[in-house]
Amino acid sequence: MNRFEYATVEWLWDQGALRADLPGGETKSARGEYSAVVQLLTELGRDGWEVATCATSANWLFWTLKRAALR
Repeated sequence: MNRFEYATVEWLWDQGALRADLPGGETKSARGEYSAVVQLLTELGRDGWEVATCATSANWLFWTLKRAALR
């Protein structure tokens, strides 16, 4: 059976605030616009994360990411 881990990424684009919350309480933060989002998602992708969903409202984007659970 496949097992997955999940993480979230939140971007308040009008404030340039970007934050990833990963399993085990680890967080990653960045400041910036589109290029900062691309850089963070690319970094997470190198670690096996992929975007599963995205929600948006007003100035806010919220992604759920998943990857195969590390054993």
